[in-house]
Amino acid sequence: MRERKSPLLGYLLPNFNDLVWIVAFIGVLARGHKMMNLDGDLGRHLTIGKYILQNLTIPRFDLFSHTMLGDPVTPHEWLSQVVFAQAHNLAGFTGVILVCALLIATTFWLVYRRIRLNTNSMLIALLVAFLAMTTSALHWLSRPHIFTFLFLALWAVVLNRMVQGKVKSWWQLPLLMVLWANFHGAFIAGFMTWFLFGFGTLLDQIWAKRPLREGLPAKFWQSYLLGGGASLLASFINPAGLGIWGTSVGYLGESFLVDMTIEYQSPNFHLYRMWPFLLFVVLLLVLFAVNKRDRKFRDLVPAIAWLAMGLYSARNVPLFAIISAPLLAAELDMLFIQATEKFKWVARLKKSDDRYLSLDGQLKGYVWPVLIVLLAVIGLSLGFTFDAQQEGYAYDPDIFPVDAVAWMEDHPQEGNMFNYFIWGGYLLYEEWPDDLVFIDGQTDFYGEALTRQYLEVLSAEDGWADIFESYDVTWAILPPNEIVTHLMVVDLGWEEVYRDDVAVIVHQ
Repeated sequence: MRERKSPLLGYLLPNFNDLVWIVAFIGVLARGHKMMNLDGDLGRHLTIGKYILQNLTIPRFDLFSHTMLGDPVTPHEWLSQVVFAQAHNLAGFTGVILVCALLIATTFWLVYRRIRLNTNSMLIALLVAFLAMTTSALHWLSRPHIFTFLFLALWAVVLNRMVQGKVKSWWQLPLLMVLWANFHGAFIAGFMTWFLFGFGTLLDQIWAKRPLREGLPAKFWQSYLLGGGASLLASFINPAGLGIWGTSVGYLGESFLVDMTIEYQSPNFHLYRMWPFLLFVVLLLVLFAVNKRDRKFRDLVPAIAWLAMGLYSARNVPLFAIISAPLLAAELDMLFIQATEKFKWVARLKKSDDRYLSLDGQLKGYVWPVLIVLLAVIGLSLGFTFDAQQEGYAYDPDIFPVDAVAWMEDHPQEGNMFNYFIWGGYLLYEEWPDDLVFIDGQTDFYGEALTRQYLEVLSAEDGWADIFESYDVTWAILPPNEIVTHLMVVDLGWEEVYRDDVAVIVHQ
């Protein structure tokens, strides 16, 4: 009598989908301290999000700086700010990092599922998923752009479903877009991918000398255009309406601001964090040269375009990895099949791989990711730290003026401040509404003129003191090694009222 396998076991044991999700989730928890300290914008997002939650209104005019107070502002990521703020209300910075972990883990769970459609090798699927994960990790920050990771992964899933025959899925595109346009200004990445996918599909038809509809699901083009058109209309459903396009697209035309922003610059391959991206690109190029197979333009065109955008601007590298991972898996799969015919050890590896593939097909999954989240929440609530630095999720006093701000609680500074750019978000988080900043990381709002004035002061160019006078600045908080900090005392006669290794406070 044949032994029956317990169906319950299929749910209790983790499958490889679960493994990818768990690795990404734990990876974010391990990097959480660094994620929130590599960038100064989190404080601004939390401040705006909490304002929305407390007042049940979305600010359309600046409330946070004395330099542009009352000027119109485009709320292009207000929903993500609300999510972060609510997470912070519930669990502090731990809640914010947990949200980041859930988003990134789910993103690469979706990427892995797309990879599995392009390879019958479990080994290749896992290797490519982890390579895509590490490639994207260079831009893992506790900021709204990680919502774009998830939305782009979902967007790619829907487009692939449509070309595989599920054309009625088109309605999911505008549904995603109405959310995307309110969560993050990079929703334009969805339209770019939609266009590239359609253009690639069109090239496939032309290259094969087929009529446009032949070889494609019935009504594919109608559904494709309907999904894109409805998504365009859906993108207007946001507090700024059409204005959100002006902000999202218009910023790319601000060459001065783009050039001075590190994440918009080309990748520097001398930095080790760029090496996974370099490996990804080299593998693709080598496999394109080695493999002799027909490739679909609908796979090639988006991958090549996002590669070009990733080489132009490092912030696009994670989007390249999300889009291109299935293509890399398909290329490696072909090489793996060819190698099994030539090398016995590869053939043995393939047999083991097939057994794992068969086992994975019997496992339903889902239980372990839920269990890991519960264990993480319990552990964090009990005071355990999961970050690699073992410092917990908090602002690093070696990077931000934590001690200076603590001193200011007993020694509040009167008047308008001049602040270090990177500290703007942190100062808003700690000091608003008592103090308004001179500038913070929202350069798309502050614009080129104010940013240039900030840099003129910081580098003590001719006329820097006139800028202070024009904005009625009466005190400043800056790193001690900035030359203008010294000149405020020597040239303007201001008084240094506080100093530590991170920050100096100078008052008129």
